[in-house]
Formats: sequence, C-alpha cells, structure tokens
Amino acid sequence: MKIFKLIPLLLIAAVFTSCSSVRVVTDYDLQANFGEYNNYAFYKPGIDQAEISDLDKRRILRAIDSELSAKGMMKNENADLLVSIFTKERDRVDVYNNNFGWGWGWGWNPWFYGGFNGSNVSTTTEGTLYIDLVDAKTKQLVWQGIGSMRLHQYDNIEKKEARIREIVQEIIAQYPPDIAIK
Repeated sequence: MKIFKLIPLLLIAAVFTSCSSVRVVTDYDLQANFGEYNNYAFYKPGIDQAEISDLDKRRILRAIDSELSAKGMMKNENADLLVSIFTKERDRVDVYNNNFGWGWGWGWNPWFYGGFNGSNVSTTTEGTLYIDLVDAKTKQLVWQGIGSMRLHQYDNIEKKEARIREIVQEIIAQYPPDIAIK
C-alpha cells in the first residue's frame, strides 16, 4: 500500500527532472582509461578559437573549473587532460499547424463545410556548447560533451552567469562515463 503512495511522488520527480532546457549528449573513446585522469588544464589555442565574447569564455571556464574540481580533479600545468571548448549558434524555426474546421460555404462534398488552416511560426536562436577533453599525452580526444539550449539575451548578469553554470553542470554531470572507468 505504501508503494501506491510513492508512485505520484515518483511521477512528479520524473516530470521535473525531464524538463531541463539543456539537451546533452556525450561521446567518448571506449579505449580510454578515465580512472587515470586526475588533473586538467585549459587548452588555450582551442579556447581562443571559440566564437563568443571573452566575458562568456571566462564564465564558461570558471564553471568548468568548478564542476571538475567538485569531481575531485585538480587543475595542473602538467595535466592528464586538456579542456577545450567550441560553440555554435543557429536559428531554429518551429512551425505549428492549426487545423480546425469552422466557417461557411460548400466544401468538397454536398455538406455545409468550412475550415481554417493556419500556421504559427516561431524562430529562436539555439546555441551549442562543446566541451572537449583531450588526453594530454596522446593529443587524442577522449570525451566530448555537447549541450544545446535556447539562447536568451539577459539584462541581468547574475541570470546569465547562472544559466551558463547550469549548462556546464548538465554537460559535466555526464563525465566520466559510467562504463568507461576501469
């Protein structure tokens, strides 16, 4: 009987956890031993190529630093992993059809028929943040986290900072891959 009382709570929790506005996918090298990676450094040449403002780069790097430190990794000049970022931006067009019948006149049959077919179109800008982790010895990509989200213009810097932290947190939460730790 107690299990029936928990079911609504579990459903509510599932709905709220699935409503994240950040879509995250990851990819990784099955041969990599993620248990050996204990420290990291930022890969400046890769970061310099990211096409975003220097302010946003610093916000992203601070968020990555915080998340990796929370996982017990240390920032170090002689790093096991090199961290790089890359960004993309694209316009996303969503078309919603409104097909409902109303109106007047003769349709395709002898019945009194009417209809209205309309569409709503919305355009939003979607941004994608790639976080690449490269093995420092082999210079090979071993893990990539990709987060896509709708971009907003923020007048409030604190909201912008919080949004960037959320995005990075969602991506780094997938590191290291569960099956890849040897």
